[in-house]
Amino acid sequence: MTADLAKFARDKGVKYFLISFVDLFGHVRAKLVPAAAIGAMQKAGAGFAGFATWLDMTPADPDMFAVPDPSSVIVLPWKREVAWVAGDLVMAGKPVEHGPRHILKQQIARAAKQGQVMKTGVEAEYFLLTPDGQAIGDPKDTQSKPCYDQQALMRRYDTITAICDAMLELGWGPYQNDHEDANGQFEMNWNYDDSLITADRHVFFKYMVKTIAEQHGLRATFMPKPFTNLTGNGCHAHVSLWDPKGRTNLFDDAKDEMGLSKLAYNFLGGVLHSAEALCALFNPTVNSYKRINAPVTLSGATWSPNTVTYSGNNRTHMVRIPDPGRFEFRLMDGAANPYLLQAGLLATGLDGMANKRDPGKRLDINMYTEGHKVKGLKKLPLNLLDALRAFDASKVLRAGLGDGFVDSYLKLKNAEWSDYCRHMTPWERDHTLDC
Repeated sequence: MTADLAKFARDKGVKYFLISFVDLFGHVRAKLVPAAAIGAMQKAGAGFAGFATWLDMTPADPDMFAVPDPSSVIVLPWKREVAWVAGDLVMAGKPVEHGPRHILKQQIARAAKQGQVMKTGVEAEYFLLTPDGQAIGDPKDTQSKPCYDQQALMRRYDTITAICDAMLELGWGPYQNDHEDANGQFEMNWNYDDSLITADRHVFFKYMVKTIAEQHGLRATFMPKPFTNLTGNGCHAHVSLWDPKGRTNLFDDAKDEMGLSKLAYNFLGGVLHSAEALCALFNPTVNSYKRINAPVTLSGATWSPNTVTYSGNNRTHMVRIPDPGRFEFRLMDGAANPYLLQAGLLATGLDGMANKRDPGKRLDINMYTEGHKVKGLKKLPLNLLDALRAFDASKVLRAGLGDGFVDSYLKLKNAEWSDYCRHMTPWERDHTLDC
């Protein structure tokens, strides 16, 4: 673990540091700091005006400081004289209570008191578009079922391998790259790790993909549903719980039919119990609800849930059990804040374990064709406003994440919803002008 960033700079030949943080809307903010100044910055942090970002602050608030966490430092593989480092937000000598990274670290601390460590991996899907973002970057990528298409994948060889080579250099353990279900859509997988490490890498991955795409004359987007007729960008999370030394998977139980412990089922029960409210974090934009409540796409399936269910190795459900000892949560999309994604899972999982919540019966059916036959299933919110109302009313998330965070998040997100509602759409004019 790196402790002294000034020494790190000397050893690695780093000239500048990007001291970075993520605001409530998932936007990455940073200051570029010369290595000569990093010693002071490591102690006091880089100063920001919090109101200038999507945080619940005003212009009257004092300076906010992002104190770099040396354990997160990453040298940019495409510009090795620069290093990125995640910052923890501080104001008036105290942590910013609604800072996303702080919220995750609080959940990690809660789990640690119980001798538990959450390990996760994420599958962050993205599109490669033309520079103006209006069309698929590869005009030859037109198949109705383009998933895993070798020709389309290899036409983007230079871009994909530049990203993968960077992850190899960083030691993330990338193990596969593929063309996904939509035209122009890709996914790259790397090894799972402790949830904070995964969240930091998730933040950097999105920055890295966008940067390298630009270098190749393309624009990358993690937007949940950039094209109405194509599959959207998911951000599936694979989750397991471990002992403090990382040797024993607490979700694993060979005696169970699915290879899951009672603790695992309780964790799952907690997430399912709060699923509607979690959509505010996992599906945080107006556009998100065009992905999880979508009609059939060009490929024949959305690969997204609209109902709160779980199953075995079955991708038509909100939660899949692909292997013993872990879950794949398929609700999240590409707009999810990497820290709040992890925090929401852990907070509700802890609630499920504390209250021994029962996830109910596993459904081994095709939810896309048979789900309507099952009575009493909980449906996911149809829009962002419904999700925010569920989030507001959630006693579990208020207790787990804190009223201060929940209220700050709601304040900004409700304002975003109001801003959206003020916009007139072509559809409204086409369908109501003759009223």
